[in-house]
Amino acid sequence: MRTVLVTGLGGAGRTTVAAATALAAARRGNRALFLSAEPGDVFGAPVTGRPDAPDGITDGLWAARVDSGADFRAEFLSLQERAAAGLDLLGAARLEDEELTELPGSEQFALLRALKTAVGGWDVVVLDLPPLRETIALLALPEQLRRYLRRLLPPERQAARALRPMLAQLAGVPMPSQWLYETAARWDSELAGVQAMIESAGTTLRVVADPGPAAADALRTARAGLALYGLPVDTLVPNRILPRDSADSWLATLSAQQEKCLSEWYEDWAPQGSIREAPHLGRDPRGLEDLALLDTGDGLAVEAVGALEALEALGPHRHRGERREDPWRVAEGHGTDSVFVWELPLPGAVKEELALVRRGDELLITVGPFRRIVPLPSALRRCTVAGAGLTDGVLRVRFQPDPDLWPRAR
Repeated sequence: MRTVLVTGLGGAGRTTVAAATALAAARRGNRALFLSAEPGDVFGAPVTGRPDAPDGITDGLWAARVDSGADFRAEFLSLQERAAAGLDLLGAARLEDEELTELPGSEQFALLRALKTAVGGWDVVVLDLPPLRETIALLALPEQLRRYLRRLLPPERQAARALRPMLAQLAGVPMPSQWLYETAARWDSELAGVQAMIESAGTTLRVVADPGPAAADALRTARAGLALYGLPVDTLVPNRILPRDSADSWLATLSAQQEKCLSEWYEDWAPQGSIREAPHLGRDPRGLEDLALLDTGDGLAVEAVGALEALEALGPHRHRGERREDPWRVAEGHGTDSVFVWELPLPGAVKEELALVRRGDELLITVGPFRRIVPLPSALRRCTVAGAGLTDGVLRVRFQPDPDLWPRAR
């Protein structure tokens, strides 16, 4: 199955491009599913189906609306049921479905769960994601939440159920109930499944933007954030491209502005991924006929069929800028005199917006508004930070072995 994640700058038309991507996949003979939290009437009619029971749109194409409110209520009531014994002991009054209203962040969780709900039976799944900065946080969420769970409820420190009453008496405090560990394990398993799907070779990320000065600045910052979390962009879609040969002076001026921005994007983005331009239709695209016009073959080109094969042909390193399991190398020296260099590509990052802190066995990296906590490889945990620098879009952190922790040769 191919999963296409579509995001973009606010107002850039990401939902339209996502719908056009799904339609193009269906027209090429695939069973395609389009998922969105706010699909509107992009297909010419409202989308009301659920991810597990989508609406049929046309031959080979189905669409579903991700209802974050319903998803939140179902998850909350399920958690409440599993904690029923403890709640009854406290005399808590249970909440009913009708009185629950979703909390901030519910839409993000619902979109992640929709990815798993949609698995099976589809050749292509296209997920319409929130604006770019929200999407970066969303796609990084499974990794972050799993870290929180491991810190708060370490699986290796779970006491045997039979020992908990005795331990509670010795410690003088109640021990966590079994249901809490079971719930954490279930969440960790679900998050691991979503994280695996996000990082899968069959999942690609498509970014939509209107060419212009403001978009260029926003993409520069977002690009560094995407690289920080190891989220490579497969395709950049400059949307609403104006005719390049217009005789109208007003349109010609706007087109020239777009051309200037496009030339920079081709220089910065093309070496790492593809750029597919989508034309301006002179109106807001609505309905299947308009969406079909966005599949220009050599323009948007919606690679729903051929892209996966092309990416697989690149070999195991098809994600340019992907997370590396072992991102350090020996630079010079031997033993405790050696120096290790840890490298992280951060295209678009600038030194003034970059911060780096060593905290125990982790590095806290901040790039503009984005922050990621990276666990260090075992070898680097026995080292001290000797320095760091950002050169040619690559963050390099130098480590020197700590004589007190580094194994000594006999």
